[in-house]
Amino acid sequence: MTKRLRYLLIQIRNADDPMRTQEIGCFAQALQCDASQIEPFDLLQGAPSERHLAEIDMVMIGGSGHYSVASEGEWLEVALAGLRKIVELEVPMFGSCWGFQALARALGGRVIHDLQHAELGTHELFLTDAGKADPIFGQLSERFPAYMGHEDRVIELPPGVDLLASSKQVPQQAFRVHGKPVYCTQFHPELTVATLLERVRAYPEYCEKIAGVPYPEFEANYTDAATETEGLLLAFRRQFLGV
Repeated sequence: MTKRLRYLLIQIRNADDPMRTQEIGCFAQALQCDASQIEPFDLLQGAPSERHLAEIDMVMIGGSGHYSVASEGEWLEVALAGLRKIVELEVPMFGSCWGFQALARALGGRVIHDLQHAELGTHELFLTDAGKADPIFGQLSERFPAYMGHEDRVIELPPGVDLLASSKQVPQQAFRVHGKPVYCTQFHPELTVATLLERVRAYPEYCEKIAGVPYPEFEANYTDAATETEGLLLAFRRQFLGV
């Protein structure tokens, strides 16, 4: 009988954020699992305990509607310490967007708010040499499209990681941690065209601020799928959980 995997989705969203539930559905779709297998965890209220993590097969960290890794605060210090503990415990973990930035900072990298280099929609990335040789990223084309939505960016990677992918706009787009089952991406492999549009529709202010157009115009012209990256989470699971 196949084991029913347990996932922990670390979220950084306000209680009234409509994307809290949507994000669970996105990861369930990407992992081809039932949404009931994904337990949401509110990182704003503290970090998961070692006892809790011992019951989890895989951790995901998603995006954030209103919280920046480039900010300061006691809650963020607690959150970053919690992420470092997960890395130390070697629980398989995949972070996207906010998760990418948070893991970079938690491990010693630098993150800034940089609207000039913000990305929204589908953008082309390219693999580094490490990415081409990687068992997960090496399955992608040398140049591939990916779903984006960010204003902050990592400007300095932490020690002990390999850069896997870059874009012309933002050089740091994905990394893996040496000797640990930890990968993260600035882009969103858990999204599709439909769910990205749903996400942008929930935060229309970001559409005008980053893309420079109102949401209806953005939606009318947005059809660029990034189907290759939609399989990354499954590839990660196969690599580290064998299923």
